[in-house]
Amino acid sequence: MKKSSKIKNIIFLMTLVLLVELVLSLFVGKYPLSFEGLLAGEEQAMRVFMTLRLPRTCMAVLAGFGLGVAGMVYQTVFRNPLASPDIIGVSSGASAGAAFAILFLTGSAFAVMGSAFLGSMIAVALVLALTSIAPEKGNASIVLAGIAIHSLAQTILMVLKLSADPEKELASIEYWIMGSLNGITLDKLPVPVVLSVLCMIALFLLHRQVLLLSVEESEAALLGGSVEKMRLCILLLATLVVAATVSVTGIISFVGLLAPHCARLLTKDNRIHSLWLSGLLGGSILCMADILARSVVASELPVSVFTSLLGAPFLIWLLLRRRDENV
Repeated sequence: MKKSSKIKNIIFLMTLVLLVELVLSLFVGKYPLSFEGLLAGEEQAMRVFMTLRLPRTCMAVLAGFGLGVAGMVYQTVFRNPLASPDIIGVSSGASAGAAFAILFLTGSAFAVMGSAFLGSMIAVALVLALTSIAPEKGNASIVLAGIAIHSLAQTILMVLKLSADPEKELASIEYWIMGSLNGITLDKLPVPVVLSVLCMIALFLLHRQVLLLSVEESEAALLGGSVEKMRLCILLLATLVVAATVSVTGIISFVGLLAPHCARLLTKDNRIHSLWLSGLLGGSILCMADILARSVVASELPVSVFTSLLGAPFLIWLLLRRRDENV
C-alpha cells in the first residue's frame, strides 16, 4: 500500500472514531438521554441536550482539535518534540489571569474566561517583547523568554493562591487549573469557536511556511521571506488557538503534546495531513477523556486526570523506545 493511501485510511479511520465519540458524548452523563426521547421532543431531554450536552461536546472536539493543531505547530517551529503551549507562557499566563478574576473580579464564568484569555495574551506579548530586544533572534531566545515569563506567571499565581480564601476561592482556582468542560453552555461558545476556527484555517493555509520554519534558519532565509516575521505570525496564530481554548476549559494537560507525537509516528512527517491528523487525535483524546470524566465515578472528575493518565505512560514508552533505538 502506498504511503499516501495509508495516511488517507488512517485519517478516515480517526474521523470515524471521533464521530463515534461525539455521538456517545451527547448521551453520556448524569441525566440519561435517548434517541427516542429526543425524537419525541421531551422538554427536559431537549433542554439538557441543547444547553449542556451539545455545547460541551462541541467544545471538547474543538478544544482537542485546536490543541492538537497548535501542538504540532509548536513542535515543528521549535524543532522540539517536547514543545507545548507552556513553552511561551500561554498556560501559566491564563492560570494567573483566571486566579485574578476569581479573587478580585466577580468570579463569574465570563469574568474568569476573559481574564484568563487576557492573561495568556499578556504573557505572550511579554515573551515577544523580550525576544525583540534580545541580541540574538531565534528559537532559543523565544524559549528562554518563555521560561522567564512562565516563572513570573507562576510566581504571581502562587501569591494569588496565598491571598485566597482556602475554603472557597482557593478551591475554585485549583479546580480551574485542573481543567474541566463542566459548565460549558451555548453562550460561552461564540468567541472561542470563531477565534479558534479562524486561526486554525490560517495555520492550515500557512502549512508550507510552518514546514519552512522546521529547517535551519540560514536555509529558511535562502528560500525567501522574513523568517522572524513569519515565525512570530505563526506562533501568534497557534497561541490564539490555545488561549481561546484554555480561557474556557482551564488547563488541559498533555493533549497538545501527545496528539502531535502520535500523528508523527503514524505519518512519519510534518506535512499538512499530519497537522490534520494531529487535530483529529487531539479531538478524540479530549472527547474520550471528557466522557470518562463524567461517567467513571458519581461525581465529575477534572478532565486533565484522564489526559494525564494517557499522556504520562505514552511519554515513558517514547523514552524507552528511543533508548532501545540508541542501544
